[in-house]
Amino acid sequence: MGAVVLLAVVVMAFVGCRALLDLSGATQVKGVWMGSTTLPCTYTPSQGFTQQTLTWSMERDLSTSTIFRRDSSGDHIPLSQFRNRVSVPKSSPGDASLHITDLEIPDSGHYTCQIIWRSENYSLITKEVTTTFKVAKEVVTKPIIVAGELGLVVPAGAKARLTCVAQGSPPISYHWFRVAPGRNGQLLGSEAELVWNSLQPSDAGMYYCEVQNRVSTGVVRRSDTVELTVRDLPEAAVTSENAVGYPETDETTQSSRRSHLYLFILIAVLGGAVVFFVIFAIACARKSKNEPIYEVSFHCEDVIRLDTDVEVPVKCRKEKINSETEESYENVTMTCNSYASMTGNS
Repeated sequence: MGAVVLLAVVVMAFVGCRALLDLSGATQVKGVWMGSTTLPCTYTPSQGFTQQTLTWSMERDLSTSTIFRRDSSGDHIPLSQFRNRVSVPKSSPGDASLHITDLEIPDSGHYTCQIIWRSENYSLITKEVTTTFKVAKEVVTKPIIVAGELGLVVPAGAKARLTCVAQGSPPISYHWFRVAPGRNGQLLGSEAELVWNSLQPSDAGMYYCEVQNRVSTGVVRRSDTVELTVRDLPEAAVTSENAVGYPETDETTQSSRRSHLYLFILIAVLGGAVVFFVIFAIACARKSKNEPIYEVSFHCEDVIRLDTDVEVPVKCRKEKINSETEESYENVTMTCNSYASMTGNS
């Protein structure tokens, strides 16, 4: 019984991995002559399975040819007519879609995407998906005009653009015209975009574009006419920081003016302080040069009387010692005389 359960688990896991490795693609894809297209081929990567080979082949007129192959040695494009025109993503696991550029009518056919995976036990799983691809020449469609970010009402001095958009087989030629009263439109350019770096009031008016391609030789498609309005702005409304022409708000203008005023006051105060300190320093220097030089002399008597921390000169200290000696001598003399008188009386 256990062996049967184990076998069932293995079979379910194998079937689940095969389901995860199923390829997804499209049944039919249409391409535009001289354009480009992508033929989808994707799958969900599964752990334990490694893509070994990827092959794209094309069947046309009962003949099948390999046009792209990827294996361990790299990418290979055997057919010369597809070189430099086909590619498959390298950095997207699970994406094996074929991208084709510069489409030609002979590129039409049945394309098959085939992938072989190798499991951890070296067993191989092969899946493929087929897409029918047809390349056709398309007449250019009627163009439409798309305005830039600012729309069709643009402030003076701003940058503006009008884009002529059309679909069809490339190359597509474009021509821009401005409606001129009483005469044919004035030709302005032959690019898909009409650009003004600094719109002026004289640029206001009616505009339209015309397109054609090789498929519709002699057939010109013309867009509807659009009106471009240029709005006058007060002086200095377009700032240098605002290159696309958005006007400054009143709040922004007032804040800028206040900042400039505060900066001017600060500079004036600092300048005044510097001038004051310079004048003060010059005055002090002149005063120190004009002051007389005084000789400092010490009066010994005053120094002896004062009880200060001032250092007494040596001369004064000697005079004080002499005076103390004389005073002691006088005291001794007076004491002796008093003693003699007392003795005589007795």
